[in-house]
Amino acid sequence: MPPTTPHDIPPVLGLLPDTIVAKYLSHAIQSGQETPPQVALRKAATLLPATEARRHTAPLRQLLEEAMRRFHDQRTAADAWLAPRLHATLRLTRAEAADGWLWNYLALLVAPDYVLWRHRGTETTATSRFSGAHHTQAFSRLWWAAELFRDGADYRPVETACRVQDVLNTTLRLDIIDHRPTAQAIVRILDRLIAGHTPHLGDHVNALSSAVNTAGSTLVYDVLAPDPGGEQEAVLDWIDQAQDAPAVPFERLPDGPDDGRVSAQSVDTLVALFDKLLAEAPRRQRLTLRPTNPDVIPQQATEAQRRSL
Repeated sequence: MPPTTPHDIPPVLGLLPDTIVAKYLSHAIQSGQETPPQVALRKAATLLPATEARRHTAPLRQLLEEAMRRFHDQRTAADAWLAPRLHATLRLTRAEAADGWLWNYLALLVAPDYVLWRHRGTETTATSRFSGAHHTQAFSRLWWAAELFRDGADYRPVETACRVQDVLNTTLRLDIIDHRPTAQAIVRILDRLIAGHTPHLGDHVNALSSAVNTAGSTLVYDVLAPDPGGEQEAVLDWIDQAQDAPAVPFERLPDGPDDGRVSAQSVDTLVALFDKLLAEAPRRQRLTLRPTNPDVIPQQATEAQRRSL
């Protein structure tokens, strides 16, 4: 069963400095033996405006508790479900999402139980899951995956990307993924690999990511596949609508900011190029066989199987 809420949840989000996390994040907290010291952490934090509905923590707690309930025996599978809903609940600008202090606050004061539930290994949880880079911190990685892989208001590509852990662990780290046609081209190839029951899918994802990143140093993707970028005004309007927006739906995908879909022609151009790169890219040689598609999180996979991904 998912863990129970370990403490009183602050009603509003805030910012928690890295130095404070370093001071109070102990091995006992990372192993789940103790809860974070709420009084000291709240005293050191800066609260965000309570007048903004998107800053309220209650919808976030409801979302995270539902994820823990729904995926209580398949933790890794929670990523694909949670990423678009977390993105649609928080409604941040990229500048706001780039502030690691926000994610520190969420991890230590709002949902340390989720961090432990999702990322604790056999004994402890890595420090970077509480406070770390955008591609490793427990909540930041999901928000940025949703931001970078969504196609305008459509979160379906995000679900596909987050089904494969190597996308979150490897592809999300690359600067070239900020180019929207590149992100959509990778997802389209990934969709095809999944549909074809490609074995050792993670190896293909890592090989493709490496090849695309290397080629990007000599090929200018934004020239080959032009993209004007999303319409910032549409994103700001979507953020403003958070004041009156209902909670995100659990049984269907929410709608993201309607800031424009990626050009299909640009994506087609890159898919053709990436197919060639993938065909020529070296892949890791394996000495033992593994089940077909172990990198796609199956609904009936055991917890032990998922921990190996």
